[in-house]
Amino acid sequence: MGRLVMKFGGTSVANIDRIRNVALHVKREVDAGHDVAVVVSAMSGKTNELVAWATDASPLHDAREYDAIVASGEQVTSGLLAIALQAVGIQARSWQGWQIPIKTSDAHASARILEIDGSELISRFNDRKEVAVIAGFQGINADTGRITTLGRGGSDTSAVAIAVAIKADRCDIYTDVDGVYTTDPRVVPKAQRMNKVAFEEMLELASQGAKVLQVRSVEVGMVHNMPIFVRSSFDKPEDIDPHGTPPGTLICSEEEIMESHVVTGIAFSKDEAQISVRQIEDKPGVAASIFVPLAAANINVDMIVQNVSEDGKTTDLTFTVPASDYVRAKETITSAKGTIGYQRLDTATDVAKVSVIGSGMRSHAGVAAQAFAALSERKINIRAITTSEIKFSVLIDAAYTELAVRTLHTLYGLDKA
Repeated sequence: MGRLVMKFGGTSVANIDRIRNVALHVKREVDAGHDVAVVVSAMSGKTNELVAWATDASPLHDAREYDAIVASGEQVTSGLLAIALQAVGIQARSWQGWQIPIKTSDAHASARILEIDGSELISRFNDRKEVAVIAGFQGINADTGRITTLGRGGSDTSAVAIAVAIKADRCDIYTDVDGVYTTDPRVVPKAQRMNKVAFEEMLELASQGAKVLQVRSVEVGMVHNMPIFVRSSFDKPEDIDPHGTPPGTLICSEEEIMESHVVTGIAFSKDEAQISVRQIEDKPGVAASIFVPLAAANINVDMIVQNVSEDGKTTDLTFTVPASDYVRAKETITSAKGTIGYQRLDTATDVAKVSVIGSGMRSHAGVAAQAFAALSERKINIRAITTSEIKFSVLIDAAYTELAVRTLHTLYGLDKA
């Protein structure tokens, strides 16, 4: 017997039949003797509908009211699942974020979890064997008493944080795929499902474009060493042995993985924009004059490349931002032209970032050089490069994204991983 958190995303609870299917997954674990907390997302498409309503009411709406609106999707799902569980003989009740409470910062629409008191949930496990059905994606700011939300995909973070708070043995993320793959199988049909991935590698995969988990959920898991198991909600509940190991991917500490591959996976993102600030006087403070205003506008900058002219008098700075922030970033730099003192601003939105990730890179030389040679043979031009201890990324023309991913996936032997 153990204690589990089971998280189900929007496609897993898209309609009443799927919610009944989720109830059978939960019943299987309860019948096996486990204490279970369930975290649910809104039904598929509902959050988008709620966001559209808020925007239609007023494009410049109050972020606090926006949170009150969009948090209602998970509230509906949690109530429906509690009813479905009761219908199959399982004692259950729904919980909203503010009832537990999940205390967060006051950054509406992108709040961070500060504290969760799991004592009441644990007490109900012990006294009533009651399943807690928790609305994901939301919490409460203790100072203002207002409902907050954690940003898109925030139910993943809710689930892992709840698992930590109730001292669960594992957090199972049920989704529409059966694990984490070496890359997107829709781009590379030979992509392989991985049995285990280290937290650090998954953090890089998620932050570089893999859509399986929200980045912050992996961060919480890594900080608290909470194992996360990614598995499919579309497997038949009756076919799964609750005491066995079903298909899926375990995200865990690196020490639990016997031997790391040099390269674990290839991630990519087409949601990128490139901005090049040309012919700036090369002097101390130039970079700050560009990136401080961007930071003040809450715009995340990723790849940064600086080129100094031959005479050393001017420099060019190229960087990337999320495509959704492109217009604001361009306006921010343009408005600061007097301070920066640049001669020309070049931009591009038809770019993509391709990242190669693997903890084995720490002990193997020449991994990036192989990629550069392979991309060159395919006539794929590299616009920018960034590296870290277990990852390197290249910025390329978006038209070559799939070719680059397939080339690198084959290059590092991942087709038959």
